[in-house]
Amino acid sequence: MIHDRRRLSDLLPRRRSLWIVFLLLPAAAIMSVFVAWPLLSAFRLAFYRFDGLTPSDFVGLENFRQVLTESPFSDWTWNALHHNVIVFCALMVLENGTALLLAFALLKALPGHRVHQVIVFLPVVLSSVIVGFLWKLFLHPLFGLVNQALALVGLHGPAWLGQESTALGSIILANVWHWLGFPTLVLLAGMQRISKEVIEAARLDGAGDGTLLLKIIWPLLAPSVTIVTILTFIGSFNWFELPYIMAGLTGSPGGSTDVLGLYFYRTAFGSTTTGIQDFGQGSALAVLMFLLIAGVTAIALRMLRRREVEL
Repeated sequence: MIHDRRRLSDLLPRRRSLWIVFLLLPAAAIMSVFVAWPLLSAFRLAFYRFDGLTPSDFVGLENFRQVLTESPFSDWTWNALHHNVIVFCALMVLENGTALLLAFALLKALPGHRVHQVIVFLPVVLSSVIVGFLWKLFLHPLFGLVNQALALVGLHGPAWLGQESTALGSIILANVWHWLGFPTLVLLAGMQRISKEVIEAARLDGAGDGTLLLKIIWPLLAPSVTIVTILTFIGSFNWFELPYIMAGLTGSPGGSTDVLGLYFYRTAFGSTTTGIQDFGQGSALAVLMFLLIAGVTAIALRMLRRREVEL
Protein backbone atom coordinates (compact mmCIF):
# COMPACT_ATOMS: atom_id res chain seq x y z
CA MET A 1 0.00 0.00 0.00
CA ILE A 2 2.73 2.40 0.99
CA HIS A 3 4.77 1.38 -2.06
CA ASP A 4 1.83 2.10 -4.39
CA ARG A 5 1.36 5.53 -2.86
CA ARG A 6 5.02 6.34 -3.40
CA ARG A 7 4.80 5.29 -7.04
CA LEU A 8 1.70 7.44 -7.48
CA SER A 9 3.40 10.44 -5.85
CA ASP A 10 6.36 9.97 -8.23
CA LEU A 11 4.14 9.76 -11.30
CA LEU A 12 2.04 12.86 -10.58
CA PRO A 13 4.91 15.42 -11.00
CA ARG A 14 5.94 13.70 -14.24
CA ARG A 15 2.41 13.80 -15.62
CA ARG A 16 2.09 17.43 -14.60
CA SER A 17 5.36 18.29 -16.33
CA LEU A 18 4.26 16.48 -19.50
CA TRP A 19 0.94 18.30 -19.42
CA ILE A 20 2.67 21.68 -19.06
CA VAL A 21 4.98 20.84 -21.98
CA PHE A 22 1.99 19.77 -24.05
CA LEU A 23 0.23 23.10 -23.36
CA LEU A 24 3.32 25.20 -24.06
CA LEU A 25 4.38 23.37 -27.20
CA PRO A 26 1.91 25.07 -29.65
CA ALA A 27 2.80 28.54 -28.40
CA ALA A 28 6.52 27.75 -28.52
CA ALA A 29 6.17 26.43 -32.08
CA ILE A 30 4.33 29.57 -33.21
CA MET A 31 6.89 31.84 -31.55
CA SER A 32 9.74 29.90 -33.14
CA VAL A 33 8.28 30.01 -36.65
CA PHE A 34 6.94 33.56 -36.69
CA VAL A 35 9.29 35.39 -34.29
CA ALA A 36 12.57 33.61 -33.59
CA TRP A 37 13.23 32.31 -37.11
CA PRO A 38 12.52 35.64 -38.90
CA LEU A 39 14.66 37.46 -36.33
CA LEU A 40 17.60 35.11 -36.80
CA SER A 41 17.16 35.30 -40.58
CA ALA A 42 17.28 39.11 -40.43
CA PHE A 43 20.54 38.94 -38.46
CA ARG A 44 22.06 36.64 -41.09
CA LEU A 45 20.77 38.49 -44.17
CA ALA A 46 21.96 41.85 -42.85
CA PHE A 47 25.52 40.85 -43.79
CA TYR A 48 24.79 39.99 -47.44
CA ARG A 49 24.34 41.93 -50.67
CA PHE A 50 21.21 40.95 -52.56
CA ASP A 51 20.68 40.29 -56.23
CA GLY A 52 16.92 40.73 -56.42
CA LEU A 53 15.47 38.31 -53.88
CA THR A 54 18.59 36.16 -53.57
CA PRO A 55 21.60 36.87 -51.29
CA SER A 56 24.75 37.00 -53.37
CA ASP A 57 27.92 38.20 -51.65
CA PHE A 58 28.90 38.43 -48.00
CA VAL A 59 29.63 42.14 -47.37
CA GLY A 60 30.10 42.22 -43.62
CA LEU A 61 29.02 45.52 -42.08
CA GLU A 62 28.59 47.31 -45.42
CA ASN A 63 24.78 47.44 -45.17
CA PHE A 64 25.02 48.94 -41.70
CA ARG A 65 27.54 51.53 -42.92
CA GLN A 66 25.28 52.55 -45.78
CA VAL A 67 22.12 53.06 -43.72
CA LEU A 68 24.02 54.96 -41.00
CA THR A 69 26.64 57.04 -42.85
CA GLU A 70 26.09 57.04 -46.62
CA SER A 71 23.80 59.63 -48.18
CA PRO A 72 20.89 59.53 -48.98
CA PHE A 73 20.27 56.39 -46.89
CA SER A 74 21.67 57.90 -43.71
CA ASP A 75 19.53 61.03 -44.18
CA TRP A 76 16.40 58.89 -44.34
CA THR A 77 17.51 56.83 -41.33
CA TRP A 78 18.18 59.78 -39.05
CA ASN A 79 15.06 61.60 -40.24
CA ALA A 80 12.92 58.57 -39.39
CA LEU A 81 14.66 58.11 -36.02
CA HIS A 82 14.09 61.77 -35.21
CA HIS A 83 10.37 61.34 -35.82
CA ASN A 84 10.25 58.24 -33.61
CA VAL A 85 11.83 60.24 -30.79
CA ILE A 86 9.25 63.00 -31.29
CA VAL A 87 6.46 60.42 -31.19
CA PHE A 88 7.76 58.93 -27.94
CA CYS A 89 8.10 62.29 -26.21
CA ALA A 90 4.67 63.42 -27.41
CA LEU A 91 2.97 60.23 -26.27
CA MET A 92 4.66 60.39 -22.87
CA VAL A 93 3.33 63.91 -22.33
CA LEU A 94 -0.04 63.83 -24.09
CA GLU A 95 -1.14 60.21 -23.79
CA ASN A 96 0.36 59.15 -20.48
CA GLY A 97 -0.08 62.57 -18.87
CA THR A 98 -3.77 62.60 -19.78
CA ALA A 99 -4.05 58.97 -18.68
CA LEU A 100 -2.69 59.89 -15.24
CA LEU A 101 -5.33 62.60 -14.81
CA LEU A 102 -8.13 60.35 -16.06
CA ALA A 103 -7.03 57.54 -13.76
CA PHE A 104 -7.06 59.92 -10.80
CA ALA A 105 -10.55 61.10 -11.74
CA LEU A 106 -11.79 57.51 -12.05
CA LEU A 107 -10.20 56.69 -8.67
CA LYS A 108 -12.66 59.02 -6.97
CA ALA A 109 -15.47 56.62 -7.94
CA LEU A 110 -17.85 59.36 -9.02
CA PRO A 111 -21.34 58.32 -10.20
CA GLY A 112 -21.05 56.38 -13.45
CA HIS A 113 -17.32 55.76 -13.09
CA ARG A 114 -17.61 52.14 -14.26
CA VAL A 115 -19.33 53.24 -17.46
CA HIS A 116 -16.60 55.83 -17.99
CA GLN A 117 -13.94 53.13 -17.62
CA VAL A 118 -15.56 51.20 -20.46
CA ILE A 119 -15.87 54.34 -22.61
CA VAL A 120 -12.22 55.27 -22.06
CA PHE A 121 -11.01 51.77 -22.96
CA LEU A 122 -13.37 51.21 -25.91
CA PRO A 123 -11.09 52.71 -28.63
CA VAL A 124 -8.27 50.34 -27.61
CA VAL A 125 -10.22 47.32 -28.85
CA LEU A 126 -10.63 48.84 -32.32
CA SER A 127 -8.32 47.79 -35.13
CA SER A 128 -5.55 50.23 -36.01
CA VAL A 129 -6.72 50.05 -39.63
CA ILE A 130 -10.21 51.16 -38.62
CA VAL A 131 -8.82 53.96 -36.45
CA GLY A 132 -6.53 55.13 -39.25
CA PHE A 133 -9.28 55.36 -41.86
CA LEU A 134 -11.68 56.88 -39.31
CA TRP A 135 -9.26 59.68 -38.45
CA LYS A 136 -8.46 60.27 -42.11
CA LEU A 137 -12.16 61.06 -42.52
CA PHE A 138 -12.20 63.22 -39.37
CA LEU A 139 -9.20 65.23 -40.61
CA HIS A 140 -10.37 65.62 -44.22
CA PRO A 141 -9.88 69.30 -45.18
CA LEU A 142 -13.29 69.64 -46.90
CA PHE A 143 -15.86 67.51 -45.06
CA GLY A 144 -13.95 66.27 -42.00
CA LEU A 145 -15.55 66.68 -38.58
CA VAL A 146 -12.52 68.53 -37.18
CA ASN A 147 -12.61 71.33 -39.75
CA GLN A 148 -16.39 71.51 -39.62
CA ALA A 149 -16.20 71.97 -35.84
CA LEU A 150 -13.60 74.72 -36.30
CA ALA A 151 -15.79 76.39 -38.90
CA LEU A 152 -18.59 76.68 -36.32
CA VAL A 153 -16.39 79.02 -34.27
CA GLY A 154 -15.14 80.96 -37.30
CA LEU A 155 -11.80 79.17 -37.78
CA HIS A 156 -10.49 77.73 -41.03
CA GLY A 157 -8.85 74.36 -40.47
CA PRO A 158 -5.82 73.33 -42.56
CA ALA A 159 -5.23 70.18 -44.58
CA TRP A 160 -4.06 68.33 -41.49
CA LEU A 161 -2.45 65.38 -43.27
CA GLY A 162 -1.33 67.41 -46.28
CA GLN A 163 1.01 69.87 -44.57
CA GLU A 164 4.42 69.03 -43.17
CA SER A 165 3.83 71.16 -40.08
CA THR A 166 0.66 69.33 -39.00
CA ALA A 167 0.82 65.81 -40.48
CA LEU A 168 2.90 64.10 -37.79
CA GLY A 169 1.00 65.82 -34.98
CA SER A 170 -2.31 64.72 -36.49
CA ILE A 171 -1.23 61.07 -36.52
CA ILE A 172 0.03 61.38 -32.95
CA LEU A 173 -3.38 62.78 -31.96
CA ALA A 174 -5.09 59.78 -33.54
CA ASN A 175 -2.73 57.44 -31.68
CA VAL A 176 -3.50 59.17 -28.37
CA TRP A 177 -7.23 58.70 -28.97
CA HIS A 178 -6.69 55.07 -29.91
CA TRP A 179 -4.48 53.98 -26.98
CA LEU A 180 -5.40 56.39 -24.17
CA GLY A 181 -7.49 53.78 -22.38
CA PHE A 182 -4.63 51.33 -21.89
CA PRO A 183 -2.29 53.47 -19.73
CA THR A 184 -5.37 54.87 -17.98
CA LEU A 185 -6.44 51.45 -16.71
CA VAL A 186 -2.85 50.42 -15.89
CA LEU A 187 -2.35 53.55 -13.79
CA LEU A 188 -5.81 53.20 -12.25
CA ALA A 189 -4.97 49.65 -11.19
CA GLY A 190 -1.76 50.96 -9.61
CA MET A 191 -3.68 53.66 -7.74
CA GLN A 192 -6.20 51.14 -6.45
CA ARG A 193 -3.35 49.11 -4.93
CA ILE A 194 -2.36 52.06 -2.73
CA SER A 195 -3.61 51.68 0.83
CA LYS A 196 -6.74 53.72 1.50
CA GLU A 197 -5.36 54.57 4.93
CA VAL A 198 -2.45 56.42 3.28
CA ILE A 199 -4.80 58.52 1.14
CA GLU A 200 -7.16 59.20 4.03
CA ALA A 201 -4.25 60.26 6.25
CA ALA A 202 -3.07 62.70 3.57
CA ARG A 203 -6.60 64.09 3.28
CA LEU A 204 -6.77 64.59 7.05
CA ASP A 205 -3.49 66.49 6.88
CA GLY A 206 -5.12 68.90 4.43
CA ALA A 207 -3.67 67.61 1.16
CA GLY A 208 -5.60 68.74 -1.91
CA ASP A 209 -5.95 66.82 -5.14
CA GLY A 210 -2.76 68.27 -6.62
CA THR A 211 -0.65 67.53 -3.56
CA LEU A 212 -2.18 64.09 -3.16
CA LEU A 213 -1.47 63.18 -6.79
CA LEU A 214 2.07 64.54 -6.96
CA LYS A 215 3.38 63.91 -3.44
CA ILE A 216 1.60 60.70 -2.41
CA ILE A 217 0.20 58.78 -5.37
CA TRP A 218 2.88 59.51 -7.97
CA PRO A 219 5.83 58.04 -5.98
CA LEU A 220 3.78 54.94 -5.14
CA LEU A 221 2.88 54.45 -8.82
CA ALA A 222 6.45 53.61 -9.79
CA PRO A 223 5.76 49.97 -10.86
CA SER A 224 2.82 51.04 -13.05
CA VAL A 225 4.79 53.96 -14.48
CA THR A 226 7.62 51.58 -15.39
CA ILE A 227 5.21 49.37 -17.35
CA VAL A 228 3.58 52.30 -19.14
CA THR A 229 6.89 53.97 -20.00
CA ILE A 230 8.50 50.81 -21.39
CA LEU A 231 5.45 49.88 -23.47
CA THR A 232 5.17 53.44 -24.78
CA PHE A 233 8.81 53.39 -25.85
CA ILE A 234 8.50 50.02 -27.58
CA GLY A 235 5.28 51.08 -29.29
CA SER A 236 6.74 54.41 -30.41
CA PHE A 237 9.76 52.81 -32.06
CA ASN A 238 7.67 50.03 -33.62
CA TRP A 239 5.16 52.57 -34.97
CA PHE A 240 3.85 51.42 -38.34
CA GLU A 241 0.11 50.89 -38.75
CA LEU A 242 -1.25 54.40 -38.21
CA PRO A 243 1.45 56.23 -40.23
CA TYR A 244 1.04 53.68 -43.02
CA ILE A 245 -2.76 54.03 -43.14
CA MET A 246 -2.93 57.80 -42.67
CA ALA A 247 0.16 59.04 -44.52
CA GLY A 248 1.29 56.22 -46.80
CA LEU A 249 4.42 54.16 -47.12
CA THR A 250 6.66 57.09 -48.08
CA GLY A 251 5.83 59.13 -44.97
CA SER A 252 4.24 61.94 -46.93
CA PRO A 253 4.11 64.86 -47.16
CA GLY A 254 7.83 65.31 -47.82
CA GLY A 255 8.92 62.61 -45.38
CA SER A 256 7.46 64.54 -42.43
CA THR A 257 5.71 61.43 -41.08
CA ASP A 258 8.42 58.91 -41.94
CA VAL A 259 9.39 56.58 -39.08
CA LEU A 260 11.74 53.63 -38.79
CA GLY A 261 8.99 51.08 -39.34
CA LEU A 262 7.94 52.67 -42.63
CA TYR A 263 11.54 53.16 -43.76
CA PHE A 264 12.42 49.54 -43.00
CA TYR A 265 9.39 48.19 -44.88
CA ARG A 266 9.98 50.51 -47.83
CA THR A 267 13.64 49.53 -48.04
CA ALA A 268 13.12 45.78 -47.71
CA PHE A 269 10.03 45.38 -49.89
CA GLY A 270 10.06 48.49 -52.09
CA SER A 271 7.19 50.86 -52.85
CA THR A 272 5.22 51.99 -55.87
CA THR A 273 6.88 55.42 -55.85
CA THR A 274 10.54 54.71 -55.06
CA GLY A 275 10.85 51.24 -56.55
CA ILE A 276 13.92 50.65 -54.34
CA GLN A 277 14.18 47.19 -52.81
CA ASP A 278 17.18 45.94 -50.87
CA PHE A 279 16.74 43.06 -48.45
CA GLY A 280 20.27 43.55 -47.16
CA GLN A 281 19.74 47.14 -46.09
CA GLY A 282 16.25 46.32 -44.87
CA SER A 283 17.60 43.51 -42.69
CA ALA A 284 20.31 45.84 -41.37
CA LEU A 285 17.61 48.36 -40.41
CA ALA A 286 15.60 45.63 -38.70
CA VAL A 287 18.66 44.56 -36.70
CA LEU A 288 19.44 48.15 -35.72
CA MET A 289 15.82 48.69 -34.63
CA PHE A 290 15.94 45.52 -32.53
CA LEU A 291 19.24 46.48 -30.88
CA LEU A 292 18.02 50.02 -30.20
CA ILE A 293 14.74 48.91 -28.65
CA ALA A 294 16.29 46.05 -26.67
CA GLY A 295 19.23 48.14 -25.44
CA VAL A 296 17.24 51.20 -24.38
CA THR A 297 14.55 49.02 -22.81
CA ALA A 298 17.11 47.16 -20.71
CA ILE A 299 18.72 50.40 -19.52
CA ALA A 300 15.36 52.07 -18.84
CA LEU A 301 14.10 49.07 -16.86
CA ARG A 302 17.20 49.12 -14.70
CA MET A 303 16.85 52.85 -14.02
CA LEU A 304 13.09 52.86 -13.46
CA ARG A 305 13.12 49.90 -11.11
CA ARG A 306 15.51 51.73 -8.79
CA ARG A 307 12.75 54.19 -7.92
CA GLU A 308 10.02 51.63 -7.46
CA VAL A 309 8.49 51.62 -4.01
CA GLU A 310 7.12 48.51 -2.34
CA LEU A 311 3.45 49.14 -1.70
